[in-house]
Amino acid sequence: MTSEADRAAADQPKGGPGAAASTGGAWSHRPYPDARTFLGILPTEDPLRWLLPLRKEVMTARDFLYGGAGLAAGIAALEATTERPLVWATAQYFSFARMPGTLDIILDIVVTGTSTTQARCSIAQGDDEILSMLATLGRRPAPATGTWAEPPDVRPIAETRPQVVPQAFGTVHEALDMRLVHGVSRRQILRGRPSKDTGGRAAFWLRIPGGARVPDAADLALVGDTVPAAFASATGQPISGNSLDNTIRVGTLVWTEWVLVDVQVHALVDGYGHGIAHLWAEDGTLLGTASQSAVVRSPS
Repeated sequence: MTSEADRAAADQPKGGPGAAASTGGAWSHRPYPDARTFLGILPTEDPLRWLLPLRKEVMTARDFLYGGAGLAAGIAALEATTERPLVWATAQYFSFARMPGTLDIILDIVVTGTSTTQARCSIAQGDDEILSMLATLGRRPAPATGTWAEPPDVRPIAETRPQVVPQAFGTVHEALDMRLVHGVSRRQILRGRPSKDTGGRAAFWLRIPGGARVPDAADLALVGDTVPAAFASATGQPISGNSLDNTIRVGTLVWTEWVLVDVQVHALVDGYGHGIAHLWAEDGTLLGTASQSAVVRSPS
């Protein structure tokens, strides 16, 4: 018998939303109204169950689901179901999801108040749970507002160039188009570039998939899965990491095409790394923050 998940995968257009051109390295940055459309999550007859058909555009170059895409899918499903914007969400990652297949997104709306919803989400591939998520959604009258962080002084996006390697063409990495503008990358260290003391800082421009618009919280999850990419810059060693968790907190959402992700690595201890990223719009507005812990990996 064909399952609903199997039918969803079969019904997806070849390449899916945001597919790269067949020549590779020529991503189609066509407009999307929101991250939900880019991710391609699908509702079912049960409002608490959604589907995420896996396709290359949400996978890493190592052929597993990009952690930020998993968190983004849960956020997008919760926002659509509750009709409330995200305040914060945290995900703990348990396993890797690989193609082919379709993931089940199961929501649990625990408390719905006048202004605030508290919810849970679980995402699984068959019997394997991929991640578990907690979230708060809502909007309340604001007695005070403000931002007390400041963006770093880095090169504007117009003075950068693409840095995606050929093996990442067609994956989520090409969609996000990460461009290092402060610090040093793992690849640069492996090529012999000397590293300076960065104080544990690194900064990257990442593109909102589909181009300029007001991002939603799921977009922040996509661009915010970046802390492990700063481990090399913090240490001067060619290391990276696999995320154990990711927490997104939403600030002020404004029109932007690129997000400046300013990462501060706090510590690397006993094979695990911890840090936080501030997510800045091109005009200097703080869109939100992302904090993570990760398993530290040496080059294979």
